[in-house]
Amino acid sequence: MGPCPRRPPVRFKSLSCAVKPGSKFPEAPTNNKRPAGEEEEDTMTPSGHDASRPAAPRGDRDRYAALAFCWADLLLNLDANGAIQFAAGPFKAFLGRGSAALAGTPVATLFEEDDAEVIGRCLNQALSHGRIDGERVHLIRPKGLPLPMEVAAYGLDGQIYMALKRRPATPPQAAEKETHDERSGLLTPEAFGEMAGRRARSLAEAGRDVGVTWLDLKGFEALRERMTEADANGLMRSVGDSLRAAAVDSEGATQISESRYGLLHDKGLDIAALEERLRTLASRHDPEGRGIDVESASVDLDQTGALSEEDLVRGLVYAMNHLQEQNGAGASLRDLPSNLTELVAKATDQVNDFRRMVAERKFFVALQPIIGTTSGIIHHYEALVRFDPAAPDASPFRLITFAEETGLIHEFDLAMAYKVIEWLAEHGNETEGAHIAVNVSGYSIGVDSYVQGLFEMLQAHPWTRGRLLFEITESSRMTDLKGANQFIQALRAMRYQVCLDDFGAGAASFQYLSALDVDVVKIDGSAVRNAMNGTKGKAFLSALTELCRRLSVRTIAEMIDSPQSLQFVRACGCDYVQGFLFGRPSPTLKTFSPLPGAELFPKQERRRPVEAFTPFFPSS
Repeated sequence: MGPCPRRPPVRFKSLSCAVKPGSKFPEAPTNNKRPAGEEEEDTMTPSGHDASRPAAPRGDRDRYAALAFCWADLLLNLDANGAIQFAAGPFKAFLGRGSAALAGTPVATLFEEDDAEVIGRCLNQALSHGRIDGERVHLIRPKGLPLPMEVAAYGLDGQIYMALKRRPATPPQAAEKETHDERSGLLTPEAFGEMAGRRARSLAEAGRDVGVTWLDLKGFEALRERMTEADANGLMRSVGDSLRAAAVDSEGATQISESRYGLLHDKGLDIAALEERLRTLASRHDPEGRGIDVESASVDLDQTGALSEEDLVRGLVYAMNHLQEQNGAGASLRDLPSNLTELVAKATDQVNDFRRMVAERKFFVALQPIIGTTSGIIHHYEALVRFDPAAPDASPFRLITFAEETGLIHEFDLAMAYKVIEWLAEHGNETEGAHIAVNVSGYSIGVDSYVQGLFEMLQAHPWTRGRLLFEITESSRMTDLKGANQFIQALRAMRYQVCLDDFGAGAASFQYLSALDVDVVKIDGSAVRNAMNGTKGKAFLSALTELCRRLSVRTIAEMIDSPQSLQFVRACGCDYVQGFLFGRPSPTLKTFSPLPGAELFPKQERRRPVEAFTPFFPSS
């Protein structure tokens, strides 16, 4: 967030609120007196102030205090050195000591040692930039585990006003899970690219000089193997906290891979000190004391003001894709351009190359079957893209991710739909009535040109009705669920069935299932693996399939690569399966005749793919 408008200083001296029976809101205090015998726990007055003397006019002060407590549990007023001058809130319940006992205490001592950098950064940025929020720290308690807290701070006239709110112990919301790494808490590369481009632009317009630095923690993966899982997760959290503390704000850092990271920071950041901090963290957690080495490379953002936000995003995405591709290949961070203009130029070249490849359709379709869990009959095939005929197993992940993050995925999705229709038309003899699912990114659904182009294509090829299915991927990118459902229902009305991919990977899956009327959901492979490895996994997956059945939605379990996983999802009630157990994606259907893994199904149920297809729900 940018600097807030300057406001008069808020001085909290005491706060006493009463709640009427049956009322949800506290009454405004009518005086400054405490009931007899009530212990002074909730407020602390600045040194030298007579707490018994009635305060000066207090309307605005109390109003500000009440508004602050709408968000916060604890309030602090600090001097420029971070020493507590005033405190309000139930500190005795949180810390075991009342507010008055905190006078003069350095605020950093209230939190875990690993949070020291975060607190220091909050104070510095509040004084220099006015406001900071969204930081996460851990309040030390006399008994029990530290309490996770969210902190916001505001600097004014050499004073710092800090608010602390307890973070719920419930699992993170789906949106946070999908945009943050669960262990480090840092943004995913996809989320960081979009955020950093927008943030760098706004900060440059505000006159604040920023830069981007990439970090390679050499030896980090080997270090993790020497640690217990709990210790490794603790190290990841500490690394994340250190990077957030060094970044422009709490959302200013990303984890690109297991050992590579990036952050958007003020240009004056001491990178050498940050490197040393990360080395110290690693050595402290390493059971053998060997530690790691840290390499960094910075990108000059001086030209930010002359570039569009779209160009900034493309440049950063290009850099992160390059770092992911070269991870573990011995490449140095210093191979990256250090100049933003050069980064953008390289990204633009990659965008143009991708667009040219899409326009000339220099990619091909590879198919993978979806099979009845108990029958072994092929229901349909999923069309997967491949870019290199010489390496049909090569993953297209990097190129597809680049297309998504640079806003090109809708162009590719449309070209892929045409490619599949073209494939069906050209392989009439081979397909013998085969049915194929085409992927659609959740992002594309919100792009008018894609929607219009797709329906025009389908209307021009009415023979594809009942032959094509559409599988919605990256559902987290759907920002308008009502509009997405209208798109889905328009497809279904034309006799094109719709599948929702990545189901079960996040809490939002159930929100999507409630808001979107689809024919089938594909249970994410990670959800299947977690269910197989967890003590309650079978019960969870069985309940999920039963819920779908009650909603008249069929289920596909993906990444079924072993007889054990097939047996597991079959016992959990999944309707269909997909995975390498039944063959790798192939440009020809002959690969699946006979079907690999057919011996895992009853002989009497084995049939040719042409005889297998029936709609998920014939009446739809």
